[in-house]
Amino acid sequence: MMSISEAITTIKKAENDADKLFEEAKERSAEMKEESRENADAIIQNARDEANEQTAEIIQKAEEDAKKETNLISNQADEIIKNTKNQAAGKIDEAVDIIVKNIL
Repeated sequence: MMSISEAITTIKKAENDADKLFEEAKERSAEMKEESRENADAIIQNARDEANEQTAEIIQKAEEDAKKETNLISNQADEIIKNTKNQAAGKIDEAVDIIVKNIL
């Protein structure tokens, strides 16, 4: 049988071992929390980067589409102007004749 002194020593050793395990668990928990924060920060930054890339791509596509639409409208306007000039040029001789007749 163990003496009281040995029992107290054994209990103290068990308490010390438990305290050591508890401190190690606290340290590991703190390390895990820090790792989780770092991982979360990395995930958030990756999401931001991807969102920025997608936004840039969307803006670029919108600009390209707008340029195409602008060119199309400009070409249509040029065609209308050309047709109007041609129609007006065809009527210049007639207008000159009418002006000359009215003046004379």
